[in-house]
Amino acid sequence: MGKNVALVLSSGGARGFAHIGAIKVLENEGYNITSVAGTSMGALVGGIYASGQIREFEEWVRTLDVMEVLKLTDVTLSSKGFVKGKRVIDRMKEIVPVTKIEDLRIPYCAVATNLTKGTEKVFTEGNLFDAIRASISIPTVFQPFRKGKDYFVDGGLVNPIPINRVVRNEGDILAVVDVNADIPHEQPETTEITEEDSTYLKRIRSLRSKTDKHVPVNRQDEIGLFNLNTRSISIMLNQIASLTLRNHSIDIMVHISRESFGTYDFYKASEIISAGETATRKALGLSDHTAVSTKDN
Repeated sequence: MGKNVALVLSSGGARGFAHIGAIKVLENEGYNITSVAGTSMGALVGGIYASGQIREFEEWVRTLDVMEVLKLTDVTLSSKGFVKGKRVIDRMKEIVPVTKIEDLRIPYCAVATNLTKGTEKVFTEGNLFDAIRASISIPTVFQPFRKGKDYFVDGGLVNPIPINRVVRNEGDILAVVDVNADIPHEQPETTEITEEDSTYLKRIRSLRSKTDKHVPVNRQDEIGLFNLNTRSISIMLNQIASLTLRNHSIDIMVHISRESFGTYDFYKASEIISAGETATRKALGLSDHTAVSTKDN
């Protein structure tokens, strides 16, 4: 098997931090990532990697605690979505200078959904952060990204694992990281809810209440408007992803359970990155105790 890799990174909210761990293991094992395609968080991590700043990005996200995540959540009462998304993009611009996709060190694309036209939009040129902002716009959570007369939302609606969009070169191998895998998740030994967890969950419930005043708190068998939207999108995403995976020959397949972390667990970056490392070592047939070092990009 060759060492040049075309890398595809799925959507998946905070679980997308696992992509960082996957990249670290692949590089540590001598694989050369020659192109990357991503959707939503996969587009974000993939874009940062293609810019050469993945190490700096990892160092930052590992520092995120509940309060830092909340500071990045610019809440608005807009009917289009209750998070503007500007603060997080502005913070990332401090790590990665605004750049054009066509100037990145390897071929990269981000997938979004053109809500106006009802079509897939593949960003292969133009402003990197416009592409990322469009791709991460979870409907009803993030405000859609507007460009001209068009509105763009999360690419997971049309192509959650964009295997068909990654640039392939002769002799390369295909590696896919799916952080929404329908596989069992082994619960950690300690499941105690910390004070930080409690504070964050309360804020998430508060944000949800802006779109649905009847989100259930104690009864899991009830479905409010926010939960209904989230679950509906998740089911659709999983069905599309399953069909995509069946229709392609994949050399390295990394699975992260969709039950492993919540969509909005951004303050658990270190744990999620570690989960990505573990899953990738497993996919490569390596011992889980293999050391992983971060390389300069």
